[in-house]
Amino acid sequence: MKKYTLGMIGLGTMGRNLLLNMADHGYAVTGYDKDPKMLQILEEVGKEHDLKGFASLEDFVQSLELPRRIVLLVPAGAIVDSVIAELSPILDKGDMIIDSGNSHYTDTTRRALALKDQDLHFFGMGISGGEEGARFGPSMMPGGDKKAYSAMKEVLESISAKVNGDPCVTYIGPGASGHFVKMVHNGIEYAMMQLLAEAYDIMKNGMGYQNEQIQAAFAKWNQGRLKSFLMEVTAEVFAFVDEKTGNLMIDMIKDEAKSKGTGKWTSQVSMDLSLPIPTINEAVSSRDVSKFKKLRVELAAAFPHQTSIPENTAELEVQLEEALYFAMISCYAQGLHLLWQASATYEYELNLQEIAQIWRGGCIIRAELLEDIYQAYSKEPALEHLFADKNIQDKIKSTLPSLRKIITLSIENGLPITAFASTLTYFDSLRTEKLPSNLIQAQRDFFGAHTFERTDADGIFHALWNPITL
Repeated sequence: MKKYTLGMIGLGTMGRNLLLNMADHGYAVTGYDKDPKMLQILEEVGKEHDLKGFASLEDFVQSLELPRRIVLLVPAGAIVDSVIAELSPILDKGDMIIDSGNSHYTDTTRRALALKDQDLHFFGMGISGGEEGARFGPSMMPGGDKKAYSAMKEVLESISAKVNGDPCVTYIGPGASGHFVKMVHNGIEYAMMQLLAEAYDIMKNGMGYQNEQIQAAFAKWNQGRLKSFLMEVTAEVFAFVDEKTGNLMIDMIKDEAKSKGTGKWTSQVSMDLSLPIPTINEAVSSRDVSKFKKLRVELAAAFPHQTSIPENTAELEVQLEEALYFAMISCYAQGLHLLWQASATYEYELNLQEIAQIWRGGCIIRAELLEDIYQAYSKEPALEHLFADKNIQDKIKSTLPSLRKIITLSIENGLPITAFASTLTYFDSLRTEKLPSNLIQAQRDFFGAHTFERTDADGIFHALWNPITL
């Protein structure tokens, strides 16, 4: 029987494209899927490489070189556990399993410990770039068993996206760090998408732009400092015509956004770590608000308002670009600060410079701006917050006035700009030396005797705010 270098379990679009990518780079690979249709598709699209898959898990396992390297690309959750339970008894000691789905990082931690007890290597690896990235070069975030990663390093570097010759993959760190970083990547993605949606709303309902003008603005911005994959996609969306009606597709899509949970996970863990990421939180909340369509229709009728379209739309478009640039910086800053805190708390040993480097290509949040972010962490690897970098500070100072103007215009016209507004209040909070939180501490101590700290002495104190007299 022919022996294969690597096997893929799950031959859906992502798994199949990743396998084709590996075959393109000269690796002898095969796959397994319970669905005969997926095996047939693999054989059809992989004719050039004579790619064949297995319908029997046992035959699939026996076809692999020792130690076996098996990648899972199946839906996150119970299915991953089910596959591992079926797979692990027929593996040999020293074989390795790589979970490349969007698994929750706590599940990855649990699975790694369980498989270690069986003398099997395991690591979690986030993959970003969608089906096109999987086929031609994704960004990959592997973390966990370093020995297993070393055995996969050559393959992963070969198939990854490249920027300036650098592969968009690196060893992220121990434990579930790979899936954690991918989760935060997705949280940043949520925030960026919400900002682009709000920019669309501002242009359409605040500035009176037609779809063609909106498309032109996004396309123009994608030629400058806001150049990014998401900006490119957004510009293309506004040029796409619906075959059924002949209208632009954007006008035919219902305004109810769905999600798969990774944004929510990012928000949840940020609260566990007591670290603010308000724009990511607002992006998650905005998708939730969008689902209440019936209620929104009723309230729109109950609270009608008229938008006053300004005359200086050309100037406003320039200001909106600057506001969006500021907001995008803030998205990355919030996500990277969360990684900074998680690295310390969970002992992930994250290298933010390398993370910024591998995000520059292949992934959904790749952008021109990431080169500046990469340079910031290259100069100061221990940088706590992106806002502390001098180059980034210069960019903030030059765009901050426009952000304030765009937010003011939006509020005056009743446009919901929760993501834009959160980037400003987040920045204003961080740059405020003395916040009013002393009042909150006083209130907590008043009604709950929760104590407080003083400005003029060390220690913990409690005041007799309202002495009880007997």
